[in-house]
Amino acid sequence: MAKQRADSFINLVRASRLVDDDQLNRAIDELQTEAGGMPVTNAGQVAVHLVDRGLLTQWQSDKLREGRHKGFFLGKYKLLDHLGTGGMSSVYLAEHLLMQRRVAVKVLPKARVDDTSYLARFHREAQAAAALDDPNVVRAYDVDCDGNTHYLVMEYVEGSDLQSLVKRTGPLDYAVAADYVRQAARGLSHAHKLGLIHRDVKPANLLVDRQNVVKVLDLGLAKFSDEDKASLTVAYDENVLGTADYLPPEQALDSHGVDARSDIYSLGCSLYYLLTGQPPFPEGTLPQRIMCHQKEPAPDIRLKRPDAPADLLRVCAMMMAKKPEKRFQKMSDVAKILTRWLVVHGHEKPGDPSADSSSKRLAAAARQAQAVMARGGGSPQSGSTAPRRQDGSTSPSHAPPDTVAQRDQSTMQGLGSRAGRPFSGSSSASGRMRIQLESKPPAEAARLEELRDPMQVSFESPVLPSALAEADSPAMARIRQQHAPRRRQGQTGVPGWLWAILGAAIFIVLILFIVALVK
Repeated sequence: MAKQRADSFINLVRASRLVDDDQLNRAIDELQTEAGGMPVTNAGQVAVHLVDRGLLTQWQSDKLREGRHKGFFLGKYKLLDHLGTGGMSSVYLAEHLLMQRRVAVKVLPKARVDDTSYLARFHREAQAAAALDDPNVVRAYDVDCDGNTHYLVMEYVEGSDLQSLVKRTGPLDYAVAADYVRQAARGLSHAHKLGLIHRDVKPANLLVDRQNVVKVLDLGLAKFSDEDKASLTVAYDENVLGTADYLPPEQALDSHGVDARSDIYSLGCSLYYLLTGQPPFPEGTLPQRIMCHQKEPAPDIRLKRPDAPADLLRVCAMMMAKKPEKRFQKMSDVAKILTRWLVVHGHEKPGDPSADSSSKRLAAAARQAQAVMARGGGSPQSGSTAPRRQDGSTSPSHAPPDTVAQRDQSTMQGLGSRAGRPFSGSSSASGRMRIQLESKPPAEAARLEELRDPMQVSFESPVLPSALAEADSPAMARIRQQHAPRRRQGQTGVPGWLWAILGAAIFIVLILFIVALVK
């Protein structure tokens, strides 16, 4: 390939209209001054100078160096960078020409425009995104076309998707994973309330920004509860929709008849990924992986992370139950139970108005743990490295075994027993919360009571999956012993039938006494 000359590169910059002529001339004069008045002939030198001055982005410069000067503008937006390409579109970072607001622009390839299925799905995503307004969902601003190029303008999230984050840093800290999944559950709960089922929940569609706020992305496969919109994919005979590694069993059989519980299954698989660094069934062909989701229990997370909290694993297992009726029934239930888990384990304070912002502290703890591991302080998959307090003790999630046992008992109160009844045994955590309730204002006390009451979450099916319902930890053994059937104090053990005969005899004596008085 012939070496590009500086004058050829400058002509491409002018033709692209990316840089104003006056700004470009001043930049070239500055470059010649730095070169001692000598003409600049190296195109690379010009490109680097324009990027350093902020007149071009690196992506724009690379395209111009390739000899391309078209395609940098789309309607009223200037394209700045290529963010990624998916199965049906490409996403670019762009800037509004007048407002200078940065946005993400999702572009449908021109080759797909004639495919009515893709174009209709693209428009459906725009409708779905426009209906949502929640801090945990990527917002949509506009949908338009420029000639044959159709595009969707969305909120730009500066950060990373959770799949890329885990690939880069390894499995997440337990509290960070719980907080991220809780935020995703809140965003999906908002979508469900408006009649939208995502049908493609996975770590790659969950973005986390610089403030550690998680946002749900990509509603291209969203199902409307509205019948005429819901039948769109049926019209194009799209039988299986979703991603195989996170596909609910019922969605593989009928993608069009699913409800909100299918998103709960996929989000449970996403939590599994955040904790282990891989989906539940990573091996095999696509049909084999789909079949595993139908029939096989997911491998125990403790095989990779032996210190994983048993109560968090039970939440994950319940989300991933094969039968929809055995999962949490609402996405809001998932958000509530994860909030309680964070409270019980000391990562949030009950009733704390700043609880939702705790993700910053949790993410900082994860980064600190990763830094320690990078210096040889432990394995990123063990989760055993924790930030220390001022007194030198570790965080509650890494407490000694006796403390872990107390936490397990407290959290089991939030999950309920297999028989669907709440545990009634007291614990140090619940005792502290009762003391706080007596001294708090009514509104805050009600908030604390919601966190303390184990049955506030209205599970329609509180039965835990059999894989983790019988936990083998000493804490669970003590709980089962503590709540085993036992006699009340003062109970004599006299058979019930004897009490019935004694009562009848007393009744007869009273009748005879009354008759005698009457005579």
